[in-house]
Amino acid sequence: RAEPEIRRLLQEAGADFDLALTEGTWHAAEMAEQALDDGFDIVVAAGGDGTVHEVVNGMMATARDSEGIIGTLGTIPVGSGSDFAHNIGVLPDLPTACHGLTHGQTRVVDIGRVTVDDQPPKFFDNTINVGFGGTVTEEARKVKWVRGMALYLPVVLKTIFLARSPRMTVEYNDEKVTMPMLMVAVGNGAREGGGFFCTPDAKMDDGLLDLCIAGAASKLTQLALVPRFMDGSHTTHRVVTMARTTRAIITSPDNLCAHVDGEMLCTEAHRLEFEILPRRLRVIA
Repeated sequence: RAEPEIRRLLQEAGADFDLALTEGTWHAAEMAEQALDDGFDIVVAAGGDGTVHEVVNGMMATARDSEGIIGTLGTIPVGSGSDFAHNIGVLPDLPTACHGLTHGQTRVVDIGRVTVDDQPPKFFDNTINVGFGGTVTEEARKVKWVRGMALYLPVVLKTIFLARSPRMTVEYNDEKVTMPMLMVAVGNGAREGGGFFCTPDAKMDDGLLDLCIAGAASKLTQLALVPRFMDGSHTTHRVVTMARTTRAIITSPDNLCAHVDGEMLCTEAHRLEFEILPRRLRVIA
């Protein structure tokens, strides 16, 4: 629905562009990789966090194990959450976002890499949430008629009565923590889920991942934590541990459910390894 307006606004901004529509899951990754191989200066993801996630993975595929910046990413946030766009300062307003592609400033940000069990690694631009957040994403996929906080907040409240607390071991820096955990959030960016700040102090260009480790908690405590995750004040709560690291490993004998950048990453994993790749992506904001 936004395509005609996006096309008009980019033409008015004097942009020289090609506009292509995705035809299915991971098509955006294929197109992003092809665009860089074809010599385009900027790849723009028009959609939500899932579209950005695919585009970033497609751009990273062109790196072919080299170091350094892989290219320039622009965003037009027209998705259900658009948390990545928020984190880099792109407003959910079509005229502003399109104008920014030709007149905005650029900055260089970090990219995360995650390996699930023995699968090939994937890249993430914003957050991964293991446990509670993964279940929220799984439930949110069943709802098609609302977006943003109107989607995620009711699903969060529903998940409180569905979520379990698997026994996890989290290894980071020189620490190793084993206990039943409500969730572990791994953040390159601060906001996820359309308005939840699980890693509120995360900076996308500091070469670090922020961790939010939440131990098992009663349903009442979980309810009390919801508004605190919305304003970032949960960091001092007794069941929460915050940390920063360049690498982390989560293991569990139980099945682990996780989302990556708002898309399902896994539902039955037992080992997840995370690392930060500093200064790999130039973004327009």
